[in-house]
Amino acid sequence: MTARGWFLFSLMGVVWGIPYLLIKVAVDAPMSPSMVVFTRCALGAALLLPFAIRQGGLSATVRTHWRPMLAFACIEIIGPWWTLTDAERHLSSSTAGLLIAGVPIVGVALARFFGETARLGARRVIGLGLGLTGVGVLTVPHLTGGDARSLAEVLVTVIGYATAPLIAARYLKAVPTLQLIAPCLALAALVYAPAAALTWPSQMPSPTVLAALATLGVVCTAVAFVAFLELIKEAGPTRATVFTYVNPAVAVAAGAIFLSEPLTAAIVAAFTLILAGSVLATASGAGAATRRSVLA
Repeated sequence: MTARGWFLFSLMGVVWGIPYLLIKVAVDAPMSPSMVVFTRCALGAALLLPFAIRQGGLSATVRTHWRPMLAFACIEIIGPWWTLTDAERHLSSSTAGLLIAGVPIVGVALARFFGETARLGARRVIGLGLGLTGVGVLTVPHLTGGDARSLAEVLVTVIGYATAPLIAARYLKAVPTLQLIAPCLALAALVYAPAAALTWPSQMPSPTVLAALATLGVVCTAVAFVAFLELIKEAGPTRATVFTYVNPAVAVAAGAIFLSEPLTAAIVAAFTLILAGSVLATASGAGAATRRSVLA
């Protein structure tokens, strides 16, 4: 990857590694999953829509690409964000972050259905394997405190996160980043507005919860989505999602620092495997030129 690609990759590893902690803080307040998702999407849309409108041609973009944009909104945001948030009512933030690391594997499995034909190569396969091994080392001790429904909800989230980048790369590559994500966030906010109104908190949430929601909407949604879509254009949809191997490290570290969750030698060893796997899995290979030509 280029230096710009590595910067975006590193940024995504951090800003989508901390939402699990922020979501956990919100749902333990307690706030309903619908309220958390609505707040997140409304803040993101409020920040990005003015810039998308200023670019000009937003309405024409939506009319031309509304079908894949609707699919992207449902598969990346409307469905997965609710299932993930609801799952965290029963799962720890670390466990949720660890399970999401299955996204690259699912993405590789789905890639051929979307015309992603570039050869993975031995180095990238080894990288994916190392990353998955590291995730396994981290996950096994943390698979406690949840039920079958919560684990199934995280699986739905994983499938959505793996599928949406493929849709964006194949059908929405001509759509400017802001003009894709701003309407999608606005739609998601409208979808969850009624449920959020029905579950509106009876009293003002604590400053900690308000700060968590603000960070979730501004940093982990508005900023992160712009960076994510640029990363897809830079590195391709399959390679772009490999940053989810870094997310568990960030999620576990955040849990250890802010929620007093354990940080063991096994976790430190897993960090090494995850980071090494990320480097190998995102390395340029023989198929890189093919992918760039597809996304150009």
